[in-house]
This record gives sequence, structure tokens and C-alpha cells, in this order.
Amino acid sequence: MKYSTCVCFSWSLLTVAVIPVSLGEMYTSLLNVKQAISVERKLIDYLKTYIDHESERLEDVKRFYAKVSDLHTELYKGPATAMANPLVAFTLIKRLHSEWLNVVYSKEALENTQALRSSYEEEDADLPKLEDLQGAAKGLMRLQDVYVLQVASLVKGRFQRVTNGKTIDIIQPAVSVPLSGDDCFLVGKVAYEQEDYYHSVQWLEESVRLFRGAGGDWSPENEGTLEDALDHLAFSHFKTGNISYALSLSQELLHHDPMNGRVLQNVEKYEKLLVTSPPTSITGNGLRRPGSNNLRTRDTYERLCQTQGSQQPIHFENPRLFCDLFTNGNPGLLLLPVKREVLSLQPYVVLYHNFITDTEAEDIKRTAQPGLRRSVVAAGEKQATAEYRISKSAWLKVSAHSTVGKLDQKISMLTGLNVKHPYGEYLQVVNYGIGGHYEPHFDHATSPSSPVFKLKTGNRVATFMIYLSSVEAGGSTAFIYANFSVPVVEKAAIFWWNLHRNGQGDADTLHAGCPVLIGDKWVANKWIHEHGQEFQHRCSLNPEE
Repeated sequence: MKYSTCVCFSWSLLTVAVIPVSLGEMYTSLLNVKQAISVERKLIDYLKTYIDHESERLEDVKRFYAKVSDLHTELYKGPATAMANPLVAFTLIKRLHSEWLNVVYSKEALENTQALRSSYEEEDADLPKLEDLQGAAKGLMRLQDVYVLQVASLVKGRFQRVTNGKTIDIIQPAVSVPLSGDDCFLVGKVAYEQEDYYHSVQWLEESVRLFRGAGGDWSPENEGTLEDALDHLAFSHFKTGNISYALSLSQELLHHDPMNGRVLQNVEKYEKLLVTSPPTSITGNGLRRPGSNNLRTRDTYERLCQTQGSQQPIHFENPRLFCDLFTNGNPGLLLLPVKREVLSLQPYVVLYHNFITDTEAEDIKRTAQPGLRRSVVAAGEKQATAEYRISKSAWLKVSAHSTVGKLDQKISMLTGLNVKHPYGEYLQVVNYGIGGHYEPHFDHATSPSSPVFKLKTGNRVATFMIYLSSVEAGGSTAFIYANFSVPVVEKAAIFWWNLHRNGQGDADTLHAGCPVLIGDKWVANKWIHEHGQEFQHRCSLNPEE
């Protein structure tokens, strides 16, 4: 599938209107990104075949060139003598009439190109779409913001931020790659098209630097050029108020493209503006981040994500918090109690270590893979995808795999709750995407029209979340108002109450899934409803509790 692109020019703005023909969601699940590796392997094979065929064709062309060159070097030294031989004359006429024609107008080159294009188009359904490219770029910008990453370091393949005036490595991944000028241009362009000049300036600055360093050389695989990057960067600086730098960049662009009428108009406009108003110099620190739906909690959310569970010594020094071997008085756990770590009393949050085995985790992930779809959030009475939740999920019934039933039974033993459908929702398996996250939210319904009530078993009284994988960095679960976060602990499970005993939602359970920095995060959620728990989780005599 292809996208139609219209480019409209004015003195001030280079706007790109993109009309999507189809939508892709590869970027919302790292599983799909991994699967894309096999697609590129096929493309590599197709390209190798094309190169082989083209090499054979060029060898034929070189052979013809050598033959004709030798004739002119040896045979045609004396043209009159050579042409006296009718055989020589005939071969010359024949060569000029048909052999040169066949070489110059050979269909072999076109056939080779068409074969490569046909092979590429066969993989179209499995190729990333424009939405995937944009989503991956937004994922990089999200990681940049939440973890305060330096763009200049990201470009070099490093994950660094400045702390107390020093540049430190947050994580040193086992595998990394540097970004090219064209890579940076595409990230900056995505921000630019959203009128997000905070990010476009930073990424396009790197793009221009890298393109300049390459001497402006163009590669056939690139979408952007130095001129494109200068154009977008100049206008981005203009929009942030840095008119003098916008003028300087536009003048540089005119050195490469002196007849560009739109840029000439921009230069004239910038010069007039500088005469009527004093020049403004805005640095990267003076740029303002775009707004957010969760602006009020953003600082806390990001701080908790950055520190990944090590940020509250006072919180964890509470003597009422403890670790133990837990059986919940259940005979099934007496011989093999579970390691329990009480993380918080308000809200009540518990971590159960080694809740699931490696084999069980793989069973769940493998069973869920065919059913993974873009995760949705409540939107009134309906559900819809959202930028603040980037992942894919699948719902597993007990009948999907024997492991699902085993996990349900173990959850019931640990919590003492009735988790059978419809008192517990089906097991939701989630795989996060590039920079995958879930911004601050409640698991319980906060509106009577919420889809949560479709089961007619009340609200979500509790959450039981199982970590099916580990990650190298990021991906913590942050409790915003409670001011603590829980890093991903492979094979562990985290449990908390969403409702007070009087049935009211507990505001302290506002939580978020921090963006995954490095790693492939899988979790499984079991949401347990109010109904069916009448004898397992009784109401209090105190209506305020």
C-alpha cells in the first residue's frame, strides 16, 4: 500500500499533508518488529538476486566494450586498409545498426528492476506503513522526554542524560547502531508535521550536522537531503522565535538552491522582521515541550520512571513493610509458599516473587501471539486506540491453554478471590511496542458508562499483573500519588486493590506503565470484579473505609 503526499509551499511554512491509504500498527508491539526482521531477510535475498543479474548484464556490457575498444585499438588503426576488407566493413555496419542498439536499449536492465519491484511488492502486507514510521519516531521522542535523554547521544547509539552537570550512561545496550542524517531528518519531520518544534529543532539540528559532515552527498536510500533538513530547521527556528538563526539557515540553503523562490521570500520576510523587532536567540533549553493530557502529573510520572523503584528510601524504610513466605492459609500453598513483598500499605500493593515459571510464561506468550491487537482504552461507552497507550493485547479464555487455568487457580489461592469468569475478566496478555507505555490511569471504572460494567459484575475491585519477561531498562509501574514505582521483575506478579471496602475508587491507585527503554516487555493482567467476592472480600461496617 502507498500513501499519497501533497506538498504545499508558502513563504513561511513547508506543510506536508499525508493521506493514509492503509494503517499499520507494527510499532505498537515489539513482537511485530521482531517479525519484520524475517521480511528484511527476504528483501536482502531479492536484492542479492538483482545484483547477480545486473552483474551478469554489466559483464556482458563490459565484454562488448572490450571487443569494440580492441577493434579500434588494433584493427582500425588504418581505416582505409581495414575497410578494404568486406568482412570488416560488414561487421562494422552490422554492429552500428543492431549490436549497439541491442546494448543501449536492452530490456534486461528493466526486467531485472521489475523483478526486484515485484518481489518487494509481494511483501507489501508485512512491510511497515507510514503510521509505523511515525509511531516509531514518536516512541524515540517519548523516550527522549521521559528519561531526559540527550539527542546528540542517541544519534551515536548511546542512552545518556546530564546529571549534576555530568553526562552519564543510563544503560549500555548489548547491541546498538548510530543514526544517520536521514534517520534524524525523519524523526524531526514527524515532529515538524505535528507543529512540535521543541523536538523538530533538536532532531533537525543533528540531521543538518550529519548531512554537512557527509559533504552533502546523497545516497539513493535516503528520503531527505541537506537542503530538506535546512528548510525544515529554518522554519522550526522561526516558529520558536529565533528569527536570526532561521535567516542564517535559509541563506545557507540558498547557496545550494539559489533559485528557490519560496526560500527567497522567507529570507526577505525574516530580514524585515529583524528590522522591526530585535533579534532573538533561543537555545535548546529555551524551547518548550508540547502539552500533555496528564500535564499535572507529568513531572511525578517521569521522575518515578527515571528512578525505577530506587527513589523512595523513606517510603521503603517503613517498618510496617515486610517480606515473608505467604500461604494465605490455603492448603495448596503450605508445602510451597510464595515469596511475598509488601511494597505499600496505602494503596495496598504486594509483589509475589517467582509467581510464574519460564515454561508457563512462554506458554502464555505463544498462545496470545495470534490474537494480539492494538490495545484500546475506554472512550465513553466504547473503546478506542490512543497515543497514551502503545501496546498490543490479546484475551485468553481458560480453554485457550491449560496454563491459563493453572494461573487462575494460583491467583485465587493467593488472593482468596473468585476469579472465574464473569467475576474475573479473561486473562489479558500485553506486549509493548517501541517506547511502549501506558500513561497515568485507573484500572477501575470512573464513569457509570464505562465498558468495565458490561460484564454486569460491578467494578474492578483488584488488579493482578504478571511480568512475563524481563527488560534491560525502563518499563516500571509507577504509582503517581503514592509516589513509588516498581521495576519489572521477571516471573513476579504485582497485586493491588482498586476499590476501598465501601466500593469507592481508591485515588491512590493512579498508576502508569513507564516507557520501555531497552527490552521486550510482556505482562498478563487479571482484573477481578466486585460481584462474586461477597464472602471472600467483605464490606466493612465503617461506610467510610
